[in-house]
Amino acid sequence: MTSQSPICIGSVLWDVIGRTDRTMRLGHDVPGRITRLAGGVAYNIAQELTRLNLTPILLTSVGEDDAGRTLLNHCAKMGMVTEHVHVSATLSTDVYMAIEAENGLIAAIADAHSLEQSGDAILTPLRNGALGDAEHPFSGLVIIDGNLTLDLLSTLAQDPVLRAADVRIVPASPGKAHRLSAFFGVSGVTFYVNRFEAEILCDAKFDTAQSAAEALVAHGAARAVVTDGAMPASDATRGACTITCAVPTVEQVQRVTGAGDTLVAAHVAAELDKCDRETALLRAVTEASKYVEGRL
Repeated sequence: MTSQSPICIGSVLWDVIGRTDRTMRLGHDVPGRITRLAGGVAYNIAQELTRLNLTPILLTSVGEDDAGRTLLNHCAKMGMVTEHVHVSATLSTDVYMAIEAENGLIAAIADAHSLEQSGDAILTPLRNGALGDAEHPFSGLVIIDGNLTLDLLSTLAQDPVLRAADVRIVPASPGKAHRLSAFFGVSGVTFYVNRFEAEILCDAKFDTAQSAAEALVAHGAARAVVTDGAMPASDATRGACTITCAVPTVEQVQRVTGAGDTLVAAHVAAELDKCDRETALLRAVTEASKYVEGRL
């Protein structure tokens, strides 16, 4: 592990995804494919980081069950550091279930109860010296996903073990976006959200990613990277001009789940490569578009 080993804190679970190339509406019953893949926000970001030749460290919780053991073995083979993962003898490994159609994500359910109930046990390596402690905090990049409870996110926002870290936060879903408000007013934290999630956080409507990103900064975000589907994405930073970048055209949508996580990982990797803000944002939206087309 080196300074190029970001920590990914959050959900690592099994994704059960049903996909069809047809348009779906409420109540539709259509043919398609159902797959089980390793997933979760923290996993998806870590997976992309390994593809970009980084060695992410996972801080999460899995059950002491077959599903958990298989998942950790898979993550280790992918090149992720799993030695700091909390393994629970009483909780089962989490699962995310989604249905995707030609017209996008139709519905999803996240059973992340194990992660939520494990609480701050997953943070032990940041406090006991394994990865740092209050006197010698971790000084690298830390990515936190919104599957953590609001109480735990609020604790992390003020925790001295992260005072030296470059913190990036990502909502797990629009329904959990409000949890990121715990980081308003905390210096050096970057928010990654889509326009709808920004509307939830700001309790306002926005026509563009740029207006949403600038509103988040006005609400207390040190920095906000906002996407808006196929429309331009923006990076607003306190004390600097806002950067806006067009999203490459996607000819045919192959998948949706995980696209935002791919964007975050690509953006993080670009900045670890010392790219400027414009280049980092362009690289991020380009990689996300490739992912949606099924080219990654």
